[in-house]
Order: sequence, then structure tokens, then C-alpha cells
Amino acid sequence: MRIVRPARVVEPKLTADAILPPATHAMAETTEKVVAVGASTGGTEALKTLLETLPPDAPGIVIVQHMPEMFTRAFANRLDGLCRITVKEAESNDTVLRGRALIAPGNHHMLLKRSGARYYVDIKEGPLVCRHRPSVDVLFRSAARYAGQNAVGVILTGMGDDGARGMLEMKQAGAMTIAQDEATCVVFGMPNEAIRWDAVDKVLPLQAVAGAILTHAR
Repeated sequence: MRIVRPARVVEPKLTADAILPPATHAMAETTEKVVAVGASTGGTEALKTLLETLPPDAPGIVIVQHMPEMFTRAFANRLDGLCRITVKEAESNDTVLRGRALIAPGNHHMLLKRSGARYYVDIKEGPLVCRHRPSVDVLFRSAARYAGQNAVGVILTGMGDDGARGMLEMKQAGAMTIAQDEATCVVFGMPNEAIRWDAVDKVLPLQAVAGAILTHAR
């Protein structure tokens, strides 16, 4: 007798539209810059290298690292002990401050928002975006909307294409965008996709990224 197996259901690959609120125009430039960083495979060491280089008065940083729930807090605490800036796992309504990096909690999306001159983060549940939660695209596209030309986008080592569309929107909104180069990546997938989308202003070795951020912020 022939056994009929049910067809395998493939979940749709959702975009950040599933998480983001209705589009708004990016706000006018303020004196403060915000740095949005996305990373995946190899990103924990890349982020350590980047954040250890930054001075205590570095621009506020928001980070999505593809990492399971329960691991991001320990990762943030480890970096906090190594860096001159403060590093913490983000909570909803945390203010983005100079000298502080906020890391999206595992299994939750993180959006950058703005109220007047204050940047803050919103932590949200929701479906996978680009097959990830947290998703770099969600962070980058929110940065394009709410920070515009005040933002710097950085895409580091990682597999897949999460972040490419968001980085293009950041560039189109006037942000400076940086991709880690192939030679210093563990996996060149995410930076390469952003380059392929023509979303990147500068392709730099990891060791040069912090300097480029600080130069632009000045």
C-alpha cells in the first residue's frame, strides 16, 4: 500500500514589515549620532574587537547579534567587563546614550525609536524576520526611519542576507554605512549581500571600523 505523507510546509520568509510600525519620515539631524550594528556567525568575537576599541564617550550603539535566548545577557555582561563603554542587554525604553551599547535580547526584535532628541529602544516579540529573531533588518530599517542621517550602520561577519535591505534603507536615508571586509570575516555572507545591494559606503577590515565610526561622529 502506498503511504501518502503530508506535504512539508515551508514557512514564508518575512521581511521587517511584519514588525515595523507604519513608515514615517526620518527626523532632521541632531547633534547625536547613533550606531546600529548587525552580526551573526563569528560576530561575538568581532563585536568584542570593535567595542573594546571604543572610548568611553563613543556614540550610543545598538546591536543585533544572532544568538539564542538566555545567552545575550551573559554575552553583554562579559563585554561590559572588558570594554571602556558600558554594555548591557537591552530592555524596552532603554535610552541610547553616549558610552553605552545595547544588545538585543535573544528571541526578541529590537527597534530604534526617537522621542524629541531622545533615542531609545523598543523590544518586541513577533515572527522571524529574514528567518531570525532578533533580526538585523528590523534594527536597521527602524534606524533608517527614526535616525536617518544621524545614524551609522555597521554590518559584520555572518551567514545569510539579514541586514542587507535595512542597510540600503539606512544609506538612502543619509546614514553612513560600513561593511566588514572579506579578509577579516569568519563568514562574508551578510556583508557581501549588503555590498551586492549597493548599500555600503565603506568596506573595511574589522580593526578599522571603530576609527571610521569615531571620525564620522566627530
